[in-house]
Amino acid sequence: MSTDQITILHNPRCSKSRQTLSLLQDAGITPRVIEYLDHPPTVDELETLAHQLGLEPREFIRSKETAYASLDPPGPERSGRQLLEAMAADPILIERPIVVRGDRAILGRPPENVHHLL
Repeated sequence: MSTDQITILHNPRCSKSRQTLSLLQDAGITPRVIEYLDHPPTVDELETLAHQLGLEPREFIRSKETAYASLDPPGPERSGRQLLEAMAADPILIERPIVVRGDRAILGRPPENVHHLL
């Protein structure tokens, strides 16, 4: 088992984020918690997260958010880098939660995905 510190990009108002954090705590893990709406990741940090997740930016952007619908140019017309820039500028667009351990990350949707990092 990896002994790398676990970090969760957390939104306490999100039920899936709270459930994922609870699963970590129930497993005896005290993760580093980053409330990303208050402390948003930079574009470079989001790019690293994309690589760790093994996802393209459009695969972990919240496309149903009002902020996404109001992007100009529209989200579907944006490059991956432009989507990362939009997420850094308005972190509500980041799918949550994201759990990181070492060089791997997962989306906590469903929360049980976190078991892949334990």
